[in-house]
Amino acid sequence: ASRALDYLETDPDVDAKRVGIEGHSRFGKAVLVTMADDPRFAIAYVSSSGAAGAKPHRRNFGELVENTASAYAYHWLAGNYLKYAGPLTWDDLPVDSHELIALAAPRPIFIGAGAVEEGDGWVDPKGMFIAAVAAGPVYRLLGKRDLGTSEFPSIGTALIDGDIAYRQHEGGHTPGPNWPTFLEFAARYFE
Repeated sequence: ASRALDYLETDPDVDAKRVGIEGHSRFGKAVLVTMADDPRFAIAYVSSSGAAGAKPHRRNFGELVENTASAYAYHWLAGNYLKYAGPLTWDDLPVDSHELIALAAPRPIFIGAGAVEEGDGWVDPKGMFIAAVAAGPVYRLLGKRDLGTSEFPSIGTALIDGDIAYRQHEGGHTPGPNWPTFLEFAARYFE
């Protein structure tokens, strides 16, 4: 993503200060890392990122560190992380997902997921909300607005008045149903 933005900065037809990034599932994890590492991205849409993404490691629900260390997913993550699937545990991790989310501050970030009942439970939509709430103090410290509530919203409720936004849509493991809400959120920053 950063190399693509390097190029976009050379294109006179692109306002590189208004480039955002979106990722779903394992690419949602990558968006969080990109936002932490590259301050040039103006906004992010993190969709159903699950464990090693916006889901707290210390919440025993959905995908766990052990799942990300399995044969299907271990190659998504650094070897140093995998040691927390054993012999160490998630309680031994020195950081958690809310701190990764907070590294995007003060830039706006939208966190979304699908419904547990429709197959997105493993990403732990409620846990991702909890992590977004926990990232709020960093946003407030930088003069930005947090989610505005610590009460988990009903499915379909858009929390987009702050600089951290959250919405759980009615569908399953897909970013599509949240795109209109993300675009509404993003429009505030790009008008």
